[in-house]
Amino acid sequence: MKAVILAGGEATRLRPLTCNIPKIMAPVLNRPFFEHLIGYLKKHNIVDIILTIGKPPDQIQSYFGDGSDFGVKMVYLVESFPLGTAGAVKNAERFLDDPFLVFNGDIFTKIDLSSMISLHGQRKASVSIALTPVDDPAAYGVVETDSQGRVKRFVEKPKRDEVTTNMINAGIYILEPDILGYIPPDAFSMFERDVFPLLLQRGEAIYAYPSKAYWIDIGTPEKYLKLHHDLLNCCLPDKGMEFEGKSSVHSSAQIEGPAIIGEGCFIDRNSMIKGPAALGARCRIEEGAIVEGAILWQDCKVSKGARVKNCTIASHCCMGEKSEILDHCILGDDVVIGKGNKLSKGIKIWPNKSIEPEAISF
Repeated sequence: MKAVILAGGEATRLRPLTCNIPKIMAPVLNRPFFEHLIGYLKKHNIVDIILTIGKPPDQIQSYFGDGSDFGVKMVYLVESFPLGTAGAVKNAERFLDDPFLVFNGDIFTKIDLSSMISLHGQRKASVSIALTPVDDPAAYGVVETDSQGRVKRFVEKPKRDEVTTNMINAGIYILEPDILGYIPPDAFSMFERDVFPLLLQRGEAIYAYPSKAYWIDIGTPEKYLKLHHDLLNCCLPDKGMEFEGKSSVHSSAQIEGPAIIGEGCFIDRNSMIKGPAALGARCRIEEGAIVEGAILWQDCKVSKGARVKNCTIASHCCMGEKSEILDHCILGDDVVIGKGNKLSKGIKIWPNKSIEPEAISF
């Protein structure tokens, strides 16, 4: 089965982390997010991948190429203008002769695709939609089904007193190729709003595949950080540590996992790393500095006595001496925080900004 991966969005919610890279290239445990997705698809014997994107694929292609180094075959489709979820799939129609998978490119999940594919065939469904439970379905589009799992109704962002289910659209579909005939060519079209309701009106067999498996949309910095914490706590239990190569760690430094340390890092005397935390390659943690619950991309410097906690720091950033970056703050690439500055409460700093010493305290 082929998979169409939808990655044509602008990733505005994840900025400033995505100002310089596509969302699917954002590092997760020091590897591009898309590499994790490829590994997940391969586990379910899906190795034919069509990637729909909104900008030239240079950064993605330079890393993944034709996919052969990762055990898959990749085709890149660039949209000249936004086509929406359904329009992007319609644009790939010439590659789609058999039932195929559609996957939103900002989802990390452990939903059992093999089981979903099998059930799709057994039901002779035209469309199968993966569903996942959420605490507040009023913020999403909920999907109502009958006792056999057949979809009865789609309700976009219902009022809380109108909620009949907590199962929402998980952004994973299996479609029969004739469904593409319902989608107009070269036009913006959304599955959720334009196509699926029309299919219900026409009597097409749309079935749900509910799952309580892990699922998260990394579209916001908060969810991006949560994914790291979840994976570190899961993959490195019992406060484990993983060094990806040689690094220099002073004997007096304290590292309390779960933590992943990229190659070529320098961790100085009396410094502390407290997990869940991830350091990209060549990060420098100087004397007395503290990194706690934070995600640092590559080539970052946490200067003497500085502290970063529960925040995300993009590449080539420098935290000055005795500065503090706390409470879900986000720093884009090449940001310099001067000595003594204190940032908290989710402050976002765009790339290439320099904050003078002791200039701000939020």
